[in-house]
Amino acid sequence: MSVLDNAAHGAAGEVEPWKRELQQTIRSAEGLRAALELTDAEYSSAVRAEQQGFPIAVTPHYLSLIDGRDPSCPLRQQVVPGPEEGNPGRGDLRDPLGEEAHEVAPELIQRYPDRALLLVSDRCAVYCRFCTRSRMVGQGGGPRSVERLGPAFSYLAAHPEVRDVIVSGGDPLAMSTSRLVSIIERLRAIPSVETIRLATRVPVVLPARITTELLTALRPFHPLWVMTHFNHPREVDEQAGAALERLADAGFPVMNQAVLLRGINDDAATLTRLFRALVRRRVRPYYLLQMDPVSGTSHLRTPVQTGIDIMEQLQGRLSGIALPKLIMDTPGGWGKIPLGPDYVLSRAEGVTRVRTPRGVTVDYFDPE
Repeated sequence: MSVLDNAAHGAAGEVEPWKRELQQTIRSAEGLRAALELTDAEYSSAVRAEQQGFPIAVTPHYLSLIDGRDPSCPLRQQVVPGPEEGNPGRGDLRDPLGEEAHEVAPELIQRYPDRALLLVSDRCAVYCRFCTRSRMVGQGGGPRSVERLGPAFSYLAAHPEVRDVIVSGGDPLAMSTSRLVSIIERLRAIPSVETIRLATRVPVVLPARITTELLTALRPFHPLWVMTHFNHPREVDEQAGAALERLADAGFPVMNQAVLLRGINDDAATLTRLFRALVRRRVRPYYLLQMDPVSGTSHLRTPVQTGIDIMEQLQGRLSGIALPKLIMDTPGGWGKIPLGPDYVLSRAEGVTRVRTPRGVTVDYFDPE
């Protein structure tokens, strides 16, 4: 039984629905084959992943959204190992964001002057096949104790320039409420930490986890921002939508970071449906991320120009509140940069010539 499964039992022996779902999560090639009509290549890939690669985990909720007969199902491709998985590609990196080189204390990564990333677990409810941290997640250890995170808290207290802490892992919302609250409480006790962000895919894959108990326990520590990870409009189903509405009703600002994935969401029509569905649930599309060059995942990455072309199609045709930034997190850990079409045609003294999304050329004059 895994650490997550052990955490599923309350003091009275009763099991909450979301914890029961974690117990029922598929974690093997045989489990996938029993639930889906796998191709031979998928089954072989799942066996290889189970034995020597990145672990498998698919919750019953996410499984219910997958087309069991279609290997090209956009949700299936995100969680079922494919035959290309593990094949080296040009530019692939084991640690694409240079997190190990920027670790300033155990489990604490600082790549920017004013913010840091706290890794509180190596477990997720679902393991996405394109995970940036596939080098470490699911590899053992489970949720980190407050004691283990002590050096990270000490570093943050000694560096008041760090005002924003992103709590990630693994997935912090896959932890027990009491353990998560103890970590957030320690962060909130550091006066210089102004904003805390919870990076999670749980609203997508385990929406039953967004309980009144969780929201009531976390609400005293506002401002707490929730950074979700919806990649396809089919993920915004009735249950996930209700979870998002519960978060918004409880005062949690919710932002979404979608990853641009080849054959899954790499077209303007799919992303338009996704972004509009999120806005209807009071979720702000925040980033559309150029996929990180994680080792063995090049079959899921798109050319950079694909994202730029999509953003040009969306600009002026999608409400500004539904339009995210296209972002590349530069390989090696050198920070995020925005990508997009170049609307500036020329610059002269006092005048800038631009083209609009409608293709009209306009001159903008600087003040004299």
